[in-house]
Amino acid sequence: MADDRGTSAAIFLAFLSGAAMGAVAALLLAPQAGSESRDQLRGYARRAENDLRDLAGRAGEAFEEVVDQGKEFVETKRSVLREAFDAGREAVRRERGRIHNEEPERG
Repeated sequence: MADDRGTSAAIFLAFLSGAAMGAVAALLLAPQAGSESRDQLRGYARRAENDLRDLAGRAGEAFEEVVDQGKEFVETKRSVLREAFDAGREAVRRERGRIHNEEPERG
């Protein structure tokens, strides 16, 4: 699943890059005044910046969610291991007590 997200992000980024390059080429080749072209380029740049900030924000949120899930997983496993360790220690204690009680008195 993580590989799918990485692939999707790469495809999306490639699409955005291609769209941006196409827009720049169209503006440079369009028959309009240079100031109009610059204004359009600024607008595209602002929109691209906003889109990238939004994408980075969503990526950060997804990363935080994955980290939280990882912490929860580790804590769950730690709890299970602690319970198993305590149960094993109690079993050893009981067995020692049983063996100690069964030993004949020496004398």
